[in-house]
Amino acid sequence: MHQNASGMYSSVEFFNLCIFFFILLVEKSSAAHYQYEACVPQACGKISIKFPFYIGGLQESYCGHPGFELSCSNSPAIHLTEDDYVIDTIQYENRTFRVHNEAVSTVRGCLPQIGNISEDSLLGIVDTSRLHLLSNCNSKLPEVLSSYKVNYCDPSNKEDLGLVMLGEDRNLNIALQECNTNVLAPVEVDKNGGNGIVDYEGLLRKGFLLNWTVADCSRCERSGGRCGFNETDGRMRCFCPDRPHLESCKPRKKNLKVILPIVLPISASIVIVLALLFIRHRKNKMNFASYFLSRNTSEPSSNLDLEGGSVYFGVPVFSYSELEEATNSFDASKELGDGGFGTVYFGKLRDGREVAVKRLYEHNFKRMEQFMNEIQILTRLRHRNLVTLYGCTSRRCRELLLVYEYIPNGTVADHLHGDRAKDKHLTWQHRMNVAIETADALAYLHNSDIIHRDVKTNNILLDHNFCVKVADFGLSRLFPNDVSHISTAPQGTPGYVDPEYHQCYQLTDKSDVYSFGVVLIELISSMPAVDISRHRHEINLANLAINRIQKCAFDELIDPSLEYKSDTEVWRMTTSVAELAFRCLQLEKDMRPKMEEVVETLKEIKNCKDTSIDKTDETDEKAVESRKATVASPESEDIVLLKNVKCPSSPNSVADVWASSSSTTSASR
Repeated sequence: MHQNASGMYSSVEFFNLCIFFFILLVEKSSAAHYQYEACVPQACGKISIKFPFYIGGLQESYCGHPGFELSCSNSPAIHLTEDDYVIDTIQYENRTFRVHNEAVSTVRGCLPQIGNISEDSLLGIVDTSRLHLLSNCNSKLPEVLSSYKVNYCDPSNKEDLGLVMLGEDRNLNIALQECNTNVLAPVEVDKNGGNGIVDYEGLLRKGFLLNWTVADCSRCERSGGRCGFNETDGRMRCFCPDRPHLESCKPRKKNLKVILPIVLPISASIVIVLALLFIRHRKNKMNFASYFLSRNTSEPSSNLDLEGGSVYFGVPVFSYSELEEATNSFDASKELGDGGFGTVYFGKLRDGREVAVKRLYEHNFKRMEQFMNEIQILTRLRHRNLVTLYGCTSRRCRELLLVYEYIPNGTVADHLHGDRAKDKHLTWQHRMNVAIETADALAYLHNSDIIHRDVKTNNILLDHNFCVKVADFGLSRLFPNDVSHISTAPQGTPGYVDPEYHQCYQLTDKSDVYSFGVVLIELISSMPAVDISRHRHEINLANLAINRIQKCAFDELIDPSLEYKSDTEVWRMTTSVAELAFRCLQLEKDMRPKMEEVVETLKEIKNCKDTSIDKTDETDEKAVESRKATVASPESEDIVLLKNVKCPSSPNSVADVWASSSSTTSASR
């Protein structure tokens, strides 16, 4: 009797062990096949894109090496240091590719603004000379430098005197003493040709050759595999049709013919048992989310790391212990900020990457929904002004953690009216760029059928160069293609929520436009979106701004530290941005512009030249009258479009350009 019981126990134990190994085999095989199919080469223009390159948004990030992400329009382009470079050819056999600066493709007769190409351990510049682009030069140059003078394309540098010459030019030392700025651009020069005159435009358009030094993929491809990259250990992987390998797809041994007849019947039996168990399991679960929450959250810590290094929802999975170590056990001194859904901590991973770890407050249905929502949205997005999701914890982890790239320079809110505001580093030019880059990111989201739903200055991060990274997609919604709006209970941050959304429960892309209008007002005023110390009708910044714009009281709206009174260009741009914000803040969503139009309008404002009225010419009264415009209230249908209003020339002309009619209604709400 004892022996039978013991034998039965051993059989059950053996059967469970078989099930475990079979599941492990199926999961690995399925993941390997998915990775193999995901990393099929993609065409961009006439160029085939494969490892180490990958096209952001079209291919999985693990199909290429970090730093080799491409965008694809008519031709592939790669971002190097400060600029976008178009890839003309790729020679995979000798690991080289030719590029030229995208800025020089569309200009003739002037020198575009080009950034330095810094040294990169992954890339090498092949057989080039250095072209020196010198600016801010002394107006009284020695005669020997007169033939090197150059005209810059940037209108803001129209008074800037510049020079251009090759690094081996004997007059370079003289030029360096006369100029303040020196940018180096690699170019290929014909050593045998030329008449001493540098065709700098031709050299820049021709571009230069780069080679890459990352792992060689030829062995993997010869074995029938496709190369990829494992960010967890920083090594190349060879994805085979049925299994992953480190370097190549090694052929299976011939004795499989003997093993398969034995394994297949056992496998079939296990599959049947698993199917019955799965059906029984599904009957006890309401939906996918409840399946998530049914997982044992009090598992021993030794089991929490089982999924570390795997892929989950298309992103790498981090173990809880790794993130706990990275944040020093979520030390309060490493806290970067908190919001409605969780606290964000600074961390440093074992591979040296600096990250921001979001720790969701509760492990319940609502938080799980937001957790999955943010992962699903961020894994399908690739834009330079959207924060990058590095990974997350697994579904078995006792806490829900999201891991993002770390953006070191705080938020726009910090710089406008927070702890960093006193440093006054956020100049008007920076604010203008913040507006354009944020609008561009939101336009990209809308074109991807995604509504952010929580646009605010606290969710706009800045790097050391004050470049924008829009963050926090926990409230975002995927927007169906066949409907005009989504009906949902209003969520968001007070002061930024679209009034029509709040009243009608109808979420559209115009809801983001309204919130962005508040952001624009914050950028020109440095005031917070909500301030209970203000008059009760102006606690919301949107109400205050509408009131001031209608009255043309810009002195009471624009931040004096921007020095708009002494700088006509700043005056022109701030008042124009105020008018654009006014359009974004209309109560009726149909009166607001689309985000793509907002982007174009902001670019026009930045590049618009001052076309002041000649007030000495009294004969052309009709021309003067045509310059006047009426700013309507949000309830009115008579909205002034920026494209129909010429740029105001100075603060003195504000009454002409922004005059309010007597019929204008109040904006106070």
